[in-house]
Amino acid sequence: MVNKQPSRRLTKRSFFALFVHAVVFGFCYWFAVCVRSDFTLPERFQTVFWITLPAVLVIKLTVFYALGHCHVSWRYVAFSDLGLLLRAATLSTLVLAAVDYFMVTETRIPRTTLAVDWAMTIVALGGLRALWRMSREEVLPLFNRKDYRAALIVGANHSGESLARQLQVDPQLKYQIVGFLDQDASRHGSILAGIPVLGRPEDAARFGIAYDVEDVLVVSGHLSGKQLRQLMDRCQTANLNVKVLPGVDELLTGDYRLQVRDVQINDLLRREPVQLNSEAIGHLLEDRVVLVTGAGGSIGSEICRQVLRFNPRTLVLVEQAENALFLIEQELHRTIPQARLCPCIADITDERRVRAVLEEHRPHVIFHAAAHKHVPMMEHNPGEAVKNNILGTKLLAELANEYGVDRFVMISTDKAVNPTSVMGVSKQLAERFVHAFAEEAQTKYVVVRFGNVLGSNGSVVPIFQEQIRRGGPITVTHPEIERFFMTIPEASQLVLQSAAMGQGGEIFVLDMGEPVRIVDLAQDLIQLSGFSTDDIEIHFTGLRPGEKLYEELYFDDEQMLTTPHPKVFAAYHRPYALAEVRRGIVELTALAHAPAEAIKLKFKELVPEYRLGGEAKAGEAASKPTPHTSVATANGNGRHLSPKPDADQSDSDLPETSAAADSREAEEAAEPTTTSSVT
Repeated sequence: MVNKQPSRRLTKRSFFALFVHAVVFGFCYWFAVCVRSDFTLPERFQTVFWITLPAVLVIKLTVFYALGHCHVSWRYVAFSDLGLLLRAATLSTLVLAAVDYFMVTETRIPRTTLAVDWAMTIVALGGLRALWRMSREEVLPLFNRKDYRAALIVGANHSGESLARQLQVDPQLKYQIVGFLDQDASRHGSILAGIPVLGRPEDAARFGIAYDVEDVLVVSGHLSGKQLRQLMDRCQTANLNVKVLPGVDELLTGDYRLQVRDVQINDLLRREPVQLNSEAIGHLLEDRVVLVTGAGGSIGSEICRQVLRFNPRTLVLVEQAENALFLIEQELHRTIPQARLCPCIADITDERRVRAVLEEHRPHVIFHAAAHKHVPMMEHNPGEAVKNNILGTKLLAELANEYGVDRFVMISTDKAVNPTSVMGVSKQLAERFVHAFAEEAQTKYVVVRFGNVLGSNGSVVPIFQEQIRRGGPITVTHPEIERFFMTIPEASQLVLQSAAMGQGGEIFVLDMGEPVRIVDLAQDLIQLSGFSTDDIEIHFTGLRPGEKLYEELYFDDEQMLTTPHPKVFAAYHRPYALAEVRRGIVELTALAHAPAEAIKLKFKELVPEYRLGGEAKAGEAASKPTPHTSVATANGNGRHLSPKPDADQSDSDLPETSAAADSREAEEAAEPTTTSSVT
């Protein structure tokens, strides 16, 4: 049996606390007797006091010690301790009253004395504890003010209040919070944790100068990336440092110790948090067998983490790269020891192996995130893109229907829209097969498209950071080139949401927010690294053949459709006959080992939108594409919905990272596995 009660050992510290309590109890009882006698204290009251004092001390010390009051640290006293104090004072008074009832009349304690003693005990002990904490948080910093940094906190909410209190309690952080800043004007002028709410974040520079502030602390997630970037620009003019405080939710899922950190690129690109329909996702995943291909890749591994939140019966991890599979299995076992995981080394182009996995586990849901994703590498190896991205998807989709899988979710890419690369056109043909096959199959097939994912394997951010570490230059292909960005957790969560909404035949497209100029991203990284653009040069190399200046989110003739989720869209797509799609795949299969140019010519024949060999879409470099204005609502079961494309697996194909030889090598070497995750 495990003892659920905390230890009540009489240590030196608890003995000292017991002594202090005894002194307080004696004083409170004496004061109560004085009040009862109007402070005249006749001989009769003195006799009662001295006779009953030992009993009062023994009873109250026993109750308070048993309830743990001699083991409570006064350093961190809070409102919850007041409740414990009330309980102990009331219980000890009731015990005293019960014992007093059996005493002889001459030595009975007057009821008024017991009531005053009860109140004085609460006031005296509560006041001492509050004074002890206040002396540490308010008085001591006055004598060490020169060691403390004055700061403002952006975010006058519950999380900001909790973090402000923690900053004031922890002497190692050495921050003096002089005020809050918040967008909500109704909070301005109010007091939070003893700290005034001064105004809006836009006024940070003005208040910083007025209060001699050194740092502006932003509660993580309180500002969008655009707002945070604007705040940094304002604070830079006033020589204020902008730093980030982890939110309470981050502390609960990580290291609880509060650490003030510098702004990171993810903070600047942060968007509104994803609100999921947990009930619908739970209905899809809870107590069911879920299989994820490319489980060791960036998106595949994050899908695994998100899936486990919904308590699947079994999670089957399919990955060709042994080391990547080992790492994700170990991580998931550490974080959720009770999860049932089945790691399977498998190549999705190996029919016998894939059959064996499906036969053994009989999954209800498949998330297909395995693919070759690196754009430059696929340009040199188009046959491998055919085998893995097209034939692998076709094989897995057909076997999913054969083995009675309920739902099949394919992770696709915005590069499939008006493709300019082998990787993009191969994903377009894989999508076509899934769309066409969905019309004849029992399994519900869903395609989810999204764009560049921050922090994925081969991502542009670490490549830029490496170029900065080397002293530059940072290579960007064009000053106006833009890309959409999304974090891995956000993309993966919306994949689950799309899977729960899908009824079969849809292509869902994730809302990627506002596009970001790559040169702005490079400048942000230079600034966050402690340099200026005078220190690190940005070198423009020119667009590569066939490279897009702006991302396209859907085909010109596709109509954007809304869905029940505000961050998930769909688009009405052109239907393809399954026989026609199969015939094209058969022709490509025969060319899988042919020269690269022959395969690309066949791609061009099958997908007329494919811009082969540097063809450019008319006006692409001169004007930015405008989104469709016609917006409809998805109706019926959503069949024949095509995406507002915008999603691949990573930003590994970004033009700015491949302009120089060193960055291209880093990009192409990042994930060479056959079933790497589309992230």
